[in-house]
Amino acid sequence: MGTSIDHADAAAAEFHEFFEAHYAELARLAHLLTGEADAADDLAADALLALWHRWDRVRNADHPVAYARGVVANMARTRIRSAVRERRRIALFWAPRGGGDAVDDPDVSAVVDVQGALRRLPFRKRACVVLRHAFDLSERDTSLVLGISVGTVKSQTSRAVAELQRILGPETSAAAQVQAVVAAQPSGGDR
Repeated sequence: MGTSIDHADAAAAEFHEFFEAHYAELARLAHLLTGEADAADDLAADALLALWHRWDRVRNADHPVAYARGVVANMARTRIRSAVRERRRIALFWAPRGGGDAVDDPDVSAVVDVQGALRRLPFRKRACVVLRHAFDLSERDTSLVLGISVGTVKSQTSRAVAELQRILGPETSAAAQVQAVVAAQPSGGDR
């Protein structure tokens, strides 16, 4: 019985070390993927809780941090899809009934910030550009996190950067703007 307790204590200590080393990074990733600062800490905590429940599998994985990033990315995708469905339901509820002429509000903002531009990208493109340029992951590491091929990472990142440059304007590179936003982000997890 003593060995199973020792094993559990060692696993708990190892997980605690992993948590301390990677929580802030996972919260930052969640923030950049969802655009929601308040939800980022909760998302990172939920991901780490899920990791703790499978800690034996995670700690034996080839790339535990990539596994953790993948969990955060999947949870962020689920959260975004939920929010989109909810917005659609609300829009349908409040949509004018009958033949009224609906007029779209004109776009009055002169400048679109990087986070707003990132939110306009489809999830996979956003995830690729954030992981590649904000977290400086290689194409291979990004493919491991997202569970897609390296070729898909290349094409999605290229298309995302081109789309960001179109949205943000050609003054500076979109990748540099994404990196600047990340540098200005609080590290997360400061509760």
